[in-house]
Amino acid sequence: MPSDGNVRLASPATTLQHSEERFRLLVEAVEDYAIFLLDPNGIVTSWNPGAQKLKGYLPHEIIGKSFTEFYPKEVLAAGWPQEELRRATREGRFEDEGWRIRKDGSRFWANVVITALRDDNGGLYGFAKVTRDLTERRRHEENLRESEERFRLLVNSVRDYAIFMLDPEGHIESWNAGATALKGYAASEVLGRHFSIFYTAADLAAGKPARELEQAVREGGVHDEGWRVRKDGSLFWAGVTITPVYNAAGSLRGYAKVTRDMSERRRLADLEDSSRRMSEFLAMLAHELRNPLAPIRNAVSIMQLEKAVPPRVSACRDIIDRQLSHLTRLVDDLLDVGRITTGKISLRREPLNFNEVVLRSVEACRPLIEARQHEFTLELPPEPIEMLGDDTRLVQVLQNLLTNAAKYTSPGGQISLAVQVEGGTVVTTVSDNGRGIAPEALRRVFDLFVQEGANNDPGESGLGIGLTLARTLVEMHGGSIRADSEGRDKGSRFTVRLPLASVPGADSSQQDRPSASALGQRLRVLVVDDNRDSADTMGGLLRVLGQDAQVVYDGEAAMAAAERFRPELVLLDLNMPGTNGFGVMQRLRNLPQAPAMRVVAMTGYGQEADKARTLEAGFEAHLTKPVGVEQLRGLLEPG
Repeated sequence: MPSDGNVRLASPATTLQHSEERFRLLVEAVEDYAIFLLDPNGIVTSWNPGAQKLKGYLPHEIIGKSFTEFYPKEVLAAGWPQEELRRATREGRFEDEGWRIRKDGSRFWANVVITALRDDNGGLYGFAKVTRDLTERRRHEENLRESEERFRLLVNSVRDYAIFMLDPEGHIESWNAGATALKGYAASEVLGRHFSIFYTAADLAAGKPARELEQAVREGGVHDEGWRVRKDGSLFWAGVTITPVYNAAGSLRGYAKVTRDMSERRRLADLEDSSRRMSEFLAMLAHELRNPLAPIRNAVSIMQLEKAVPPRVSACRDIIDRQLSHLTRLVDDLLDVGRITTGKISLRREPLNFNEVVLRSVEACRPLIEARQHEFTLELPPEPIEMLGDDTRLVQVLQNLLTNAAKYTSPGGQISLAVQVEGGTVVTTVSDNGRGIAPEALRRVFDLFVQEGANNDPGESGLGIGLTLARTLVEMHGGSIRADSEGRDKGSRFTVRLPLASVPGADSSQQDRPSASALGQRLRVLVVDDNRDSADTMGGLLRVLGQDAQVVYDGEAAMAAAERFRPELVLLDLNMPGTNGFGVMQRLRNLPQAPAMRVVAMTGYGQEADKARTLEAGFEAHLTKPVGVEQLRGLLEPG
């Protein structure tokens, strides 16, 4: 400060010089940006450390050269550097992004700002240029774009799912190929429309579309199954997922919606439910049919045991017996169809002599064969044919084949059954000279509910079940069955092949066969059944067979009779009003004489599950109505 106390101010030139120096120092200190000057022709006149770091040139290598050194050849060829200067000159400032070249030839993505510099008179004396390296941001954006493109292509290529976006109000913003395939709309027909067009009138009236969007926001997503509508108005069962989509700020951007056609799965579920209900219905139907069949069978059995019966009555009795056997077999076949369709049919494999299976089958069919006056021949090997199988089911197979042959062969025709062993296989052939099978019908003769020629011959009754059941049972034994015929009226031939598996030690399990009584020929037998006809006729049959039988019609009477009569054998119905058979059986087990008393279930329910239930509950055997005389004898006779 001067000694005279006066303040001396710096001259304007000095202040400007100081300001320019500070600006120069500031620019020189910046290393993240290339900041340099160009003259009006684009010649580099200054170069900061940031420019050296970014572009690789030392100041003496680039000052005095054209800024076009930094541009790729294709950009130079287009005259773009000169265009940048022209725009900066015209507009005062120009900003651009594009590829630039370093000294070593490598490329980087640059953000460039060029500012025109003018003197106080407005004359152009150069340009200030600031360049920033945005390569990393560009790479990130490119990766994001490629990722979005891949995702878009992926979504658009999916044809099994409708995948599309909704705006926050539910208007459709995108549409993939799967959506077109599923819903029938082209993208041009649906973009911008509200997604409620896919809902049924009932769902629209209930406000379901809006409710689903609200639930998706509230719970973070929603999944639903229900009917949806295609463009043509047809309905399909849809599985729908709606997920809210938010932006980086947390605001609702819209919804992602994925729809899948679940019609086939619903159809299968409906079929399974229908099959289950049909199986339950068949079981109940069989029970209801067996209840009236039981007293009829008992009455016929009593008549068959009577010695002095007039010929006319005897003939009527035999007709009833044959038709009753036929009706009982139809009921059993119906139940077996239910088991086949639900996959619940099962085998009880035991060692057996196949010759005995054949003889039992022939004996069961003999009344029908004789009634139609057929000539029947049987060829069996003299030696036993030992194998492993379910004898009841194998008898059923051969009985079905013989019954078919008898039914579809004119009276007086010829039927034969021949058995022979070929290596490890037993081959059974049932032949006839009857109606035969048309060539076009051979391929479907084993189909369920199919009766070849039924329309042409309505007099022949049947359900079209027997051959289907026979094929199923044979295949479950690991065998095969084949039908052959030379055509209509030329007879038919069915060939069954069964493997002769090695027979292990005999299985002592005899669940389906009541054990013989060891208590003597005459037993005290108590019959308990609320069906009075069934109970009374069973009591009568037991008396004809020489047994001491008493009959009661409910559980309380059964308990009183058991204490008074002290039965050795109780035939107990299961389905009774009040206390059912299971409850009565438990009460009988608590009586002092229980150890000397056998309790046998006698019921119209005859499926494997029913038998397993009774045996598990403690019954010693399970008799399915109608009960035959031979079954009773097996139960009554000593072992």
